[in-house]
Parts: sequence; C-alpha cells; structure tokens
Amino acid sequence: MGKFNLKVLVILSLGHLVVDIYQGALPATLPFLKEKLSLTYTMTGLIMMVANFTSSLLQPLLGFYSDKKARAILLPIGLFCAGIGFSLLSIPTSYVLILMLVTISGLGIASYHPEGYKTAHFFTGEKSVTGMSIFSVGGNFGFALGPIMSIYIVQYLGFASLPIIVIPSLIFTTIIIYYRKIIEIPVMEHAAKRVSDADVPITAYISLFVIIAIVIMRTWTQMGLLTYIPFYYINYLKGDPLFAGKLVFIYLLSGAVGTLFGSPFADRWGHKFFLRLSMLLATLTLPLMFIVKGYLLFFVLGLQGFLLISTFSVTVVMAQRLLPKNLGIASGLMVGFAIGTGGIGVTLLGVIADNFSVPAALKSILVLPLIGFILSLILRYEEKKACNL
Repeated sequence: MGKFNLKVLVILSLGHLVVDIYQGALPATLPFLKEKLSLTYTMTGLIMMVANFTSSLLQPLLGFYSDKKARAILLPIGLFCAGIGFSLLSIPTSYVLILMLVTISGLGIASYHPEGYKTAHFFTGEKSVTGMSIFSVGGNFGFALGPIMSIYIVQYLGFASLPIIVIPSLIFTTIIIYYRKIIEIPVMEHAAKRVSDADVPITAYISLFVIIAIVIMRTWTQMGLLTYIPFYYINYLKGDPLFAGKLVFIYLLSGAVGTLFGSPFADRWGHKFFLRLSMLLATLTLPLMFIVKGYLLFFVLGLQGFLLISTFSVTVVMAQRLLPKNLGIASGLMVGFAIGTGGIGVTLLGVIADNFSVPAALKSILVLPLIGFILSLILRYEEKKACNL
C-alpha cells in the first residue's frame, strides 16, 4: 500500500460526488417522466428496478472485470456514461429509450464505484478508513445534491432543460483523464503483482459473508427510515411535509459527517470494535424516535445517521483486507450488492405497512440494527492478520 495522498483522494471523491448526483437525482425526476409519458406506477417502478439492478447489483461483476486487469479507464467512462444517460431522460418519447438511458447511466455508476474504491485503496496509506472515508463522503454529498439540482433545473428552467445537469459529468471526466497517469500507477503495479486468491483461507470468505449481512441490515435500516419517515409524519400524523423533509435531510447530512469524523476513531480503535460499537449505539438510540417530539427528533435522527453511516468506509476497508487480491470484487460486494440487496428489503416494509400500518413498518426497523450488532459479535476479523493477507 502506498502513502496517504490527499490530493488524489479528493479528486476521486469529487468524481464520486458527481456520479452519485445522477443516482440520487433519478427518483426526484420520476414524477416528471411519469407525467410526460403518461406512465403507470408499475412502469415508473420498473425504471427504478432497472436503475437499482444496473447501478448496484451488477457492481460485483464489474469489480471482477476490474480485478482481471488494470481498468482505470472505468473511472472516466463511468463518469461520462452516468451523466449522459441521466441528462438525456427528458428527450425521448419512447419508454424503451428511457429504460435504455437509465441502463447506460446505471452501468456508468456501477463502473465508477468498484474501480473508485479499489483505486482509493492505494492512496490511503496506514490511515485506511480515514482515506476511504474521504472518497466515500463524496458519494454521500452527491446523493443528497442530486434531487436538489434536478428539481431546481426542472422547476426554474423546465423539464426539457434537464440535459444541463450533464455539465459536472463532462468537467470531472476531463479532470480524471488529465490526472490519469498519477491515478493509474499504483493500480498498474498491483495488477502486475496480482496472483490468485487461492491462498485466502475459508474463514476470510465466511467473515466477508458476515460483513455483507451486516451491511444489508444497515442499509435496510437506512433506506427504511428514509422511505417511511415521510409517510409516518405526513400521512399518519398529518404533520408538516417540510418538517419531514428536514428530518430526512438532517439524517443524510449527519451520515456524511459521520463518514468523515468516525473514520479516525476506526483507525485508532480497530475496525471490528468500531463496527460493533456503532451498531450497538444505533440499536440503543433508534427507539428514541418514538419517544421524543419536536426538534429533539432532529437530534435523534441526526445521531442515528451519524452512527449507522459512519461504518460505511469501515466495512469497505474490512472487505478489501479480507480479499486483498480482489479489491474490485470486495468493493463491488460492499457498495453494490450488499447495499442494493438491503434496499430491496424496503419492499418487505411496504408489505408490513399495507397489511398492518405505517407505524408497524417503521417500528419493525428497530430490530435491524440489533441483528447487525449480533452479527458483528460473531464476526472473525483479526486486524493484523487481515492487513497481511
């Protein structure tokens, strides 16, 4: 592993921010697509399903492709495709073309993530989680900026002006290409030295499976809160929609802050200990959202976002250390497959809400961090051994 390189990490993080702008913006533009093409809710749901499949669940396959040979070209290609695919959605009048553009954008997003996390790994030095958090936080901010940018463009310039949002993609595609030689050097060296992972013990794969399960629980909790907080406070409690929107924003913002500020403690205290502590504290504090009222809810949900999402970079680093010769696959499994699979769990919450109630769906989320904590207790992960694998 090379030295800590803040400059390269920031460049990669800004690229991550841009890519996730388009991932975060898609749900916000669906109502406009639905109205323009007179789509049904099922058809709009299929758009999100295609987006989730191509941008998340396919990431391990692209990580596998990346590990076979140095594929730094995936970074600029991913940036370009993510932006082009999304920005052109306002033009077609054909549903099939919409699905094709969503696929192009999704594949671009899926291409950037495993290669980005793999590349960032070589510039983190001994501060592995701290360095990875710098890269990760770009995605957190990008996902939050996406809806704001797209809605702003549509509201003030019209849906036909959506292609303007491609500008960040074009700018950072150029920047990544300009710095390609600096970025490619350690990736090329790693590819030249790469050998089979046959020497990795079976316990490493078992540990990886447990980490994936923990990430699924974390993502299910996160996506469940983001989805059902608005339903709970707007539809069930008949509260102010703006209040619910602010709660979601604080949750996401606190998660981004947690990604940055939690990482030095993970490097200092140990990855496994930090993961256990975060899941335990998240388990203990989450029920408070049903007890406190008013502005104290901002503190509780902010704390929840801080605790849960602070483990994002930790789990990526743990997976990479368990599979050091397959960094792309490890990253794709953590960022793509595990998160995408966890997001699917929100569908099950919908079944609970339909058959019981929205509060029942929201309260069922309480058990998920607990399951994640229990799984962290059985996780086998030796810090020094993992570093030397």
